[in-house]
Amino acid sequence: MGTISNFIHNTFDFPLFRSTFALIFIAELPDKTALATLLLATRGTPWAVFIGVAAAFLIQSLVAICFGSLFTHLPEKWVHCGTGLLFLGFAYLSFVHKDPPAQEASTPEHKGPQPHALFIMWNSFLMIFISEWGDLTQLATASLTARYQKPFTIFISSTLALWTISALAIMIGDRLKHSLKPAILNRIAALAYFGVGLTILFRWAFLG
Repeated sequence: MGTISNFIHNTFDFPLFRSTFALIFIAELPDKTALATLLLATRGTPWAVFIGVAAAFLIQSLVAICFGSLFTHLPEKWVHCGTGLLFLGFAYLSFVHKDPPAQEASTPEHKGPQPHALFIMWNSFLMIFISEWGDLTQLATASLTARYQKPFTIFISSTLALWTISALAIMIGDRLKHSLKPAILNRIAALAYFGVGLTILFRWAFLG
């Protein structure tokens, strides 16, 4: 027991944990990945969305921690281009998605096929995994690691902050799913994805 306590005391920096958590939490609030998570939750099972999103953030945080300051040298223009095209693709899929008529969907025997949990997890994982490349929070995690040389503390703190934002976004998305008609949600999601995609591509086109 004493060995575990000493290990935590020697490797875990609580002040750095608090400051990193606050920084990543605030940075992620208005971020495109938080919006993507919210929109994913309007179309899928909350726990399946969270598992996919959490796994993506976990891996991306590990990448940022392992590469440290080297990660800041990613080809930013092409990362932005790929992310922008991804959001435009999701905008198109949301726009053309058709839900079963209300009178048919209301009865179990006519209920349309529901997305499989594994598909929702994979879809959520892929969306966030690609979107997070070169993202502000990932670059911040890499920079903090390079500066403070406390990878364990920063990894735990940044990952928990991202998971917390994701959980909040999923809760909001799930509530919207039950309060708005599917057709309206599809249009909102399409417009949101389209707006984010265009914004990212605009930044890519004029990035120096």
